[in-house]
Formats: sequence, structure tokens, C-alpha cells
Amino acid sequence: MSDPSSSIAPLHLAVALDGAGWHPAAWREPDADPAGLFGAPYWQRLIQQAERGLLDFVTIEDSLGLQSSRFAGQDDRTDQVRGRLDANLVAARIAPLTSNIGLVPTTTVTHTEPFHISKAIATLDYVSTGRAGWQLRVSSRAVEAAQFGRREIPAFGFADRDQPEIQALLTDLFDEAADYVEVVRRLWDSWEDDAVIRDTSTGRFVDTDRLHYIGFSGKWFSVKGPSITPRPPQGQPLVTLLAHGTLPYRLAARSADLVYVTPGDAEAARAIVAEIRAEQDTAGRADEPLHVFGDLVVFLDEHEHTARDRKARLDELAGAEFTSDAHVFAGTPGQLADLLLDWHDAGLSGFRLRPAALPHDLTAIVEGLVPQVRQRGRFRREYEANTLRGLLGLARPANRYAAV
Repeated sequence: MSDPSSSIAPLHLAVALDGAGWHPAAWREPDADPAGLFGAPYWQRLIQQAERGLLDFVTIEDSLGLQSSRFAGQDDRTDQVRGRLDANLVAARIAPLTSNIGLVPTTTVTHTEPFHISKAIATLDYVSTGRAGWQLRVSSRAVEAAQFGRREIPAFGFADRDQPEIQALLTDLFDEAADYVEVVRRLWDSWEDDAVIRDTSTGRFVDTDRLHYIGFSGKWFSVKGPSITPRPPQGQPLVTLLAHGTLPYRLAARSADLVYVTPGDAEAARAIVAEIRAEQDTAGRADEPLHVFGDLVVFLDEHEHTARDRKARLDELAGAEFTSDAHVFAGTPGQLADLLLDWHDAGLSGFRLRPAALPHDLTAIVEGLVPQVRQRGRFRREYEANTLRGLLGLARPANRYAAV
């Protein structure tokens, strides 16, 4: 089995950007910029800072509904950030202002069409010259289904997820997502790499023999193709997703290049990696690389007590202790480096860090954590590739439709 992780390999680092940070009271911090959340300069500053730290990529959160403190439905809170810009458009706006860092916007596959997403991510790959990725998201929220009105999804709570009818719904949603990714990947391949010939002497701009109908027909999609956008510079931009259990692990094993997981410790990380590798084997992808990144929310300061005190102060502003689907770390960059290397040795390829407050914790990642892991010989000193796939050690895939 080809496994991109190794106990002696340098680790990979990414950051997940969401609003003013992952703590709901982060927008009230003195150094926060709540007025800038809906402007390009805000995102430019953050992503350029991440690039100065030589991070592999940033993800940009997005959804089809307003943020909510409730698992199902909207809340009526006015003390937390609500509203987002379109992640794809933010990434495309910032791409020409960066040079090396990968850009991975979030796009929901439920309720949207694969043809549109294939074109959007391919375009991002062009404007970033080969640094595009995609974090796919499956939506099981009734309030998001109501935004489109094409299907009904029953409202259910977190405690209901193991009920047979909810499990059947979720299984369908994840199977649909697998077909969605397959359609997107086929559309990316529907133009061969040399289909655009630009032959002024003959007046032929494109060789139509090198454009291909994908002819996909399944339970959820029937797509003829080809795409209207030539094959992206990376051939296949990076496909990623966040996973918390067997169904999303299975989707990642079938369809993704990288999966974000949420272990609580090194032993849990080892067990999750083993489950994902077993799903890869079942899916017939045992010989294909699949990165497994650990997600953590981080509060970073020079002293551990300072980080814990800052979290406690933000918790007080929010009116409740902050909890997350991911492990919550509060401490020093050196302590975090020790934890990451321990989990890395358990089989994780790298980590996606969620800064609790922006820009504070992103600055601490770049100026504190990165030097710590670099001193331990486990992180780059310069960008070694000019594409996102290259940074992650992933080869540019052959076109499935090109003649051998």
C-alpha cells in the first residue's frame, strides 16, 4: 500500500480559515478585524501570512446556510459572526496575490451540480497556476435543503443520527457525494492535455478529437460532457474532505486525495488511520496515496497559562465553554510541536490547524510553531514545488481518456 505518511518524513501543515477564528467570540478580540470579514484585503492578509510560514495550503470554510450554534436549524444569536463570502470566489481573488501556497475552498456537493463545481475548481487551478484544491462538504441539514426546494431532508438532532432511517439518509447522501466526485473528476479529464492546439496556420484552436463525452449515468446524475474548461494545470486538483466516522471515511477512501480527521490522542489517530486504510483496500485504492491530516483547534501563546487564560476569557464572552468536533489545544508552540510529532508518528501525514482567533493564532502558528517543527528537522525551509499536488508529493495523474 502506498502511504504518504512516515515516521521520518517531514510533516505537512495547513490552516483552516473561518471568519474571525474558530472560537465564536474571536471577533471581539482587540486585534480582530470584524469590519474586514466581507472584504478581500482581510483574506489577502491572512493567506499571505500563511504563505510566509511556508504552509502547504489554506482551506476556506463555506456552507449553504448561516452559521449556527445548533446541530439542526438556525439559532437566533446576534453575538456571533453570521454570514460568509463565497469561498471559491475568495480563493480566486487571492490566487494572483500569492505564489506557492495551496488554496482549498469549501463547496457543498448536496444540492449543487458537479458540472458547475468542476468548472469553478478548474478555473481556480488556472488562476493559481496549479495550486487549487477542493474541500467537499455533504449537507444533511433541513434548513439548507429548504434554500433550494428540490428535495426534503428531515430535521434531526445529533442524538438521532444512529436511527435506521437517518442512517439510510446519510448513506444515500455520501453515496451521492461519491458519484459527484466521480463526475467532477471525469469532467476534469474530458479535455486531453494537448486538446488546445492554437494552430494559427490552419485556423484550428482546439482538436475536438481530444475532447471526450464522459457519459456518466447513475442514480443521482446523468452528465454527458465534455467540460467547457480545458483540463486543469494539475490534471486533477486536490479533492479533500472532513471525516468523523465510517461513512465519510469510506467516501474519502473511494474518492479523495486527502482527508481531515479528528482524533483526541495518538492512539485514536492510529486507529482512524487503520480504518481508513482498510476502507481504501476495500475500495480497490490500496496502491493510491491518500493523505490523512489531523484537525486541531489551537490557542497558542508564549506561556501555557496565557493561552488557557485567553481561552477562558473568550469562553466567558461567549457564555459557554468552547467545545469542538476536533481536539482543542491551548498551550505553547513548543508543546504543540511535541503533540503534532507524536501524532505524526502514529500515522498522520500532517495537520490542519484551526486558529481559535485571527490573526493572533495564525501569527503564532507562522512565527512560533513553524520554527519549532523546523528546528526538529520536520518542516520545510522553502517551497519545493510550484503546485499543490507537488507540495504534497502527489504525482500529476494521467488522463483517463487519452489514448495510450
